[in-house]
Amino acid sequence: MPASRRAAPSGSENQGLRVLKKYPNRRLYDTRASSYITLADVKRMVLDNEPFEVRDAKTGEELTRSILLQIILEEETGGVPMFSTQTLAQIIRFYGHAMQGMMGTYLEKNLQSFVELQRRLSEQAQGVLDPKSFTPEAWTQFMSGQAPLMQGLMGNYLEQSKNLFEQMQEQMQKNAGALFPGFPGTKR
Repeated sequence: MPASRRAAPSGSENQGLRVLKKYPNRRLYDTRASSYITLADVKRMVLDNEPFEVRDAKTGEELTRSILLQIILEEETGGVPMFSTQTLAQIIRFYGHAMQGMMGTYLEKNLQSFVELQRRLSEQAQGVLDPKSFTPEAWTQFMSGQAPLMQGLMGNYLEQSKNLFEQMQEQMQKNAGALFPGFPGTKR
């Protein structure tokens, strides 16, 4: 039975981290609900901000990132992709590069800023649009009427992104200066 049709556990069982076990047959078992679930159910947990982790049923190895990447892959191949081929290629090029760790941090901080921007826009849209009918089309129509506001918010977002990048560059220069004191272009 799908997770959405089962009765939710009550009391303390519903609190804390939800543990999912992944079996060799690729099936996911929800230890809280004592039943098998699908990737769609896991996606619903993500959308509901429910804390969970996925563990290999035999080894106990943590597999949450792998499952989240599977969900992203399904989303990218099943509809309107979020990432262009060029963007994906750029991301791949950072693997193994000296900037790999910093790029992950940079993307994470940018995503946090974008989520904050989205939250502010949603707050401003309350009362204007019914949240249940907040479809991508309705969002586009709303945004087209918000050009000055969007320019201001996007300007702030881009400025934060630029500042974050500059801070990361400065930190790299300081670190390089400490490691290589005579290297040109490093600050001490």
